[in-house]
Amino acid sequence: MSNIHQRRIQWLYWLLALPALAFFVLFFGVPLWAIMQRAFAEKGLGAAIQTVFSNRSLLHVVAWSAWQATLSTLLTLLLGVPTAYILAHYQFPGRALIRSLIAVPFVLPTVVVALAFRALLGERGLINRWLVAWLELAKPPLELEQSLGMILIAHVFFNLTVVVRLLTAYWSNHDPRLEASAQVLGAPRWRVWLEVTLPLALPALLAAVLLVFTFTFSAFGTVLLLGSSQQHTIEVEIYDQAIRQFNLPIAATLSLLQILTSLGLTLAYTRLVQRSSVPQEAQALSLRRARTWPSRVAIGGVMLLASSLIVLPLASLLLGALRIEGQWSLEYFHMLGVNQRGSYAYVPPTQAMLNSLRYAAITTILALVFGLPCAYLLAQPQGRLTRLLDGVLMLPLGTSAVTVGLGYIIAFRSYELWGWETPDLRRWSGLLPLAHTLLALPFVIRTMLPALRRLNPQLREAARMLGAKPWRAWREVDLSLLLPSIMAAGLFAFTVSLGDFGAALVVSVTSPTTATMPVVIFRFLGQPGASNYGQALAMSSLLMGVTFISFLLLERFRDQTSEW
Repeated sequence: MSNIHQRRIQWLYWLLALPALAFFVLFFGVPLWAIMQRAFAEKGLGAAIQTVFSNRSLLHVVAWSAWQATLSTLLTLLLGVPTAYILAHYQFPGRALIRSLIAVPFVLPTVVVALAFRALLGERGLINRWLVAWLELAKPPLELEQSLGMILIAHVFFNLTVVVRLLTAYWSNHDPRLEASAQVLGAPRWRVWLEVTLPLALPALLAAVLLVFTFTFSAFGTVLLLGSSQQHTIEVEIYDQAIRQFNLPIAATLSLLQILTSLGLTLAYTRLVQRSSVPQEAQALSLRRARTWPSRVAIGGVMLLASSLIVLPLASLLLGALRIEGQWSLEYFHMLGVNQRGSYAYVPPTQAMLNSLRYAAITTILALVFGLPCAYLLAQPQGRLTRLLDGVLMLPLGTSAVTVGLGYIIAFRSYELWGWETPDLRRWSGLLPLAHTLLALPFVIRTMLPALRRLNPQLREAARMLGAKPWRAWREVDLSLLLPSIMAAGLFAFTVSLGDFGAALVVSVTSPTTATMPVVIFRFLGQPGASNYGQALAMSSLLMGVTFISFLLLERFRDQTSEW
């Protein structure tokens, strides 16, 4: 293919991506700019930064965010690296089931996961109830509620998928002859692991570290629901400053700090993923069976720990919703339809579920419409501009969803423009799907990129030479080959929208009746009494069921070599 023809194709992809880039600027750039302009209008950015860095409590928030993210990343690696190595190298009974189980947490809503761990390890949790009954204790022995330990366990639960997927994808396709050569030269297995296997996987390992750190550094739902008043990540503090204290300069400064940190981490992640995808004469790795009892015990122990971490919290959540005082009952599910306090903000469960499903469907369509052209553009040979665009389009991944929601409330209020008053969009039900589209866009792009990079452009050229129009060539060649990845990307967008908590919580302030299922669960938890807690468990079980069905479809259509 000539350079001129390649440039024409690249310009065509830029042209097709223009609507997506305009959407990104309008619904991501403009709200962020509105927050910054509103926050720094009086005293300026310098004064706000000085206020943040001279305030010990705010510096504690920044330091605590980094500290808990570092601990979460290390603990995730501690379990994720051996799990990924075993799944990539060994064949054993239940391997396929465990691979599917490990993928479940990544698509679950944060509010469901937080409630699941409270149902398992909380003061009224399953383990504490068993220990009190078995040991005849006066009070629960485990005191993990509102503790760093509970947060860290939940973060490992969430991010185990990331580490396992990245490392398994690498180890399943790397050249095994390198390790075999080291063993032939007399190196013991532990030395081969330390000096050959691990160094070769370092780019993929560092990419996993950056991704997990980014997710945990900006954690919101898990910390808000499981942490104490002294345990705030930057995103929780942004919510507290903006919504509860309405201190926009501080909230905007913290948002800016988080965005810059996220941009640096995502750019580094993109570079590392490109390095880890460089082939070394890659070939599919043949799985082997464990020959010795120590290796079998090690494999069994790691797999049991990983599967227990996933199954026990979710099972505890479902048991808590179905059992009242030791008896099986659907009472908590029946109570969901009763407005016990006569609250104005009450949303029936069927309405909340319809809201969530409707927003998720709209998000899926928009994310695919905007994400596919961007993925095509980024799949071309990258220059400096496209590499920068790659990092910028990943920004919603690490930007506070609370900040995005707050930006919408500020930016899309009514204005007087040329004598006309613009409509107030803050109560418009379509505002939340737009925010969800931004949050889902990075997932769509990252899911499509591997498939697009493997796509042979000569197939499309052959169809053109046979007389097919460009649109028909794309439909009959690209679309048929990319359909599984498109389905996986769409389901990723669907589950991201379904599980969003931060943006939905903020946007629902101006329109309480449009609340989604995660917001309704949070409202139940904010009210005292066992019945409200039980209703939260019941609603979480429904949301978990809808998400799990989506996950089963996602697993059916997902691309096996996805970068996620």
